[in-house]
Amino acid sequence: MKLTNKGRYAVMAMADLASNGKKRPISLSEISIRQNISLAYLEQIFFKLKNNKLVRSSRGANGGYILEKPASEIKLSNIIFAVDEEVRTLNCKKSSKRGCNNKSTKCITHNLWDALDQHIIGFFERVKLQDLTKNN
Repeated sequence: MKLTNKGRYAVMAMADLASNGKKRPISLSEISIRQNISLAYLEQIFFKLKNNKLVRSSRGANGGYILEKPASEIKLSNIIFAVDEEVRTLNCKKSSKRGCNNKSTKCITHNLWDALDQHIIGFFERVKLQDLTKNN
């Protein structure tokens, strides 16, 4: 499965924000320290999360980020797709006229991997950010 660190870190950072940002905005440096994610990398991730209206920022001495909507309304798929990640177990592109592995037909296991993609996407659609913070 192709889910890079960007997708994992985005989910980790949003879970941290949901857990710690209930009363005040949280700075990226706080998230960076707690989650051991590079501050520069978090800045790139949060730029995309903000553009996709999952977080909003506030400036000033007590500035930082807060969730744009409740954690109960944010699906993990929203986060993953906001940072331009895609869930892919297939080597070919589904929309391509060409088959798998640049052949004229699909590979023998194409439907298996396609079904797995759909299962994984469905999982990320069902799990909410709040589900990650229930024990915190």
